[in-house]
Parts: sequence; structure tokens; C-alpha cells
Amino acid sequence: MAQLLQIKTFKDSRGILTVLDSVVPFEIKRLFYIYGVDSSDRGGHRHHTTRQAAICIQGSCTITNHNGSVKEVFALDDPEKCLILEPEDWHVMHDFTPDAILLVLASTAFDPSDYIYEPYNNNTLRESQSP
Repeated sequence: MAQLLQIKTFKDSRGILTVLDSVVPFEIKRLFYIYGVDSSDRGGHRHHTTRQAAICIQGSCTITNHNGSVKEVFALDDPEKCLILEPEDWHVMHDFTPDAILLVLASTAFDPSDYIYEPYNNNTLRESQSP
């Protein structure tokens, strides 16, 4: 199940430093970022094995997540928020602000066979709103 974490951040007169070294609960094998998104949805999949950590380091976006039984909506509107996505989390990223930069850390290298594009059946869905 997806989990929203607060990232340790240090603020002073020189600026802000946010540290990820003890937040991400897996070894990072791939790092990518998404930006310049129009009104399109991104994602629309889950994985066989890959775990991910998503941080909107600039601007904001929304991630709608469904783990097979619960649908949750997460607002990534602060670079101190980190959304951990488990392999079973079918997720869609949407409502990107024009300046949004979404950083994603992944536990595996890219492998097209790891992706599952079929969404879950919504008959057993229970909805939840997350912060």
C-alpha cells in the first residue's frame, strides 16, 4: 500500500536542504524525472517487482493510487513529501502544474516486462483521501 512520508529538511538563512538518504526504503537502481507535462495523465500502471519513491521537487501534481482494494489520492505539493509506491500500486500521475518536476526513484532498472497496464477491477474498491 502506498505511504506518504515526510522528508527530513533543514532550513536556515542560506536556504533549504532536504535529505533522502534514510527515507527511501529500498536500494535505488534508477532515477528519472518528469516535467513539461501538459494536461495528460502519466503512469497508468503497476509493477511486478519495482518499488518507487515519488517527490514533486517543484510545483505540484496529484497521484491517484489503487492497490487492489483501496483507492487513494495523494497531493504532492511540497518537496518535503515522498510517496512510496509498492509494486501492487496501480498509479496515475495527473494535474501537473506548468512548473512541476516530479522526481522518481526506483528499486529496479527499467524493464518493460515489469509493467502491468491492466487496472484493478473497481467492484471491490474502497476510496480513501490522503493528505
